[in-house]
Amino acid sequence: MSQHSYIKDIAKYGLENDQERLLDTLNDLIKHSKKTKKLNFAIQLQSILKEAIHHQKTNVLTKVGSEIHSSRVAERELGDLILEKLTSDYTFDNLIGSQEIKEQLQFLVKEHQASDMLNSYDLPVSNKVLLHGPSGCGKTLASYVIAGELNKMMIVVNLGAIVSSKLGETSKNLTKIFRRAAVEDCIIFIDEFDTLGKVRDYGQDHGEMKRVVNTILQLFDYLPQSSMIIAATNQREMVDEALMRRFDLSVEFPLPDKEKIKSLIDVTLKNGKFKFDKPKSVNKIIEESVGLSYYSIQKSLITAIKRTLFEIADSKVRSIQPKVKVDIWKRLIDQEKRSILK
Repeated sequence: MSQHSYIKDIAKYGLENDQERLLDTLNDLIKHSKKTKKLNFAIQLQSILKEAIHHQKTNVLTKVGSEIHSSRVAERELGDLILEKLTSDYTFDNLIGSQEIKEQLQFLVKEHQASDMLNSYDLPVSNKVLLHGPSGCGKTLASYVIAGELNKMMIVVNLGAIVSSKLGETSKNLTKIFRRAAVEDCIIFIDEFDTLGKVRDYGQDHGEMKRVVNTILQLFDYLPQSSMIIAATNQREMVDEALMRRFDLSVEFPLPDKEKIKSLIDVTLKNGKFKFDKPKSVNKIIEESVGLSYYSIQKSLITAIKRTLFEIADSKVRSIQPKVKVDIWKRLIDQEKRSILK
């Protein structure tokens, strides 16, 4: 049976309000998707189905203070703490970085893929990862790659909702997130981790920060090995030393050198879909781009591509292979450099 057949049956049973056959067909589609190696699609369907069933169980009139009412309130509060729940199609082919970085992350993925074997020898599986380095150098992308390679759901933490001015509330919010990750065997991703794991003798909020860091230390210790925490920061020196020791893996993402910039350009140009109008001038711009982040360089090049396409469209001259104007890209790179100096 093809995927299209399953989808038609789902539409049919949904319109007929035949819930039993609808759920059976959805489960069959999930199994079919796994067999045909559409794992991300299968994970997303499972998540939708699980949440729908949970919502259906609690979508009734309840008394305030009852067990079901409390469950609904807790679920709603947890939803506020999560910025996004996602699956990823990214693989190591999407990651531009040093071979050392790729090898470290590939070994991490291999540990989780071979967790049964490691457990049989009573060996731990690394599941606490710190990604650090300047902004825009691939830390978030690396988390997507790990999630994609492991076919795991990733919870992106809403840092603004997690951190609270109320005494003890931040620790409670963190505990809720880690409990969910433990139940769903998923990945927690926390960006700007230094905000939570700040050095305990730093700043004015010494008492509260000490409580938060102690909570994180405990949550780290009891995180199931089938789950994972990925923390990212561009201020590693601000993270408490005790927390640093808890991470199984710490990976630095530096600014790109000339070779990495060239690789980034190849990926951005869609492996030959676009060409430069002045190829000999590109090396000069690459040299001038050293010191900028991957994000800044790629953003400026994509903008140059779009502006070039607009100029071609305005001129009404058809082009089989559009040529990106190097002069436009250079101006944009200069703008990025000036913005850093401000």
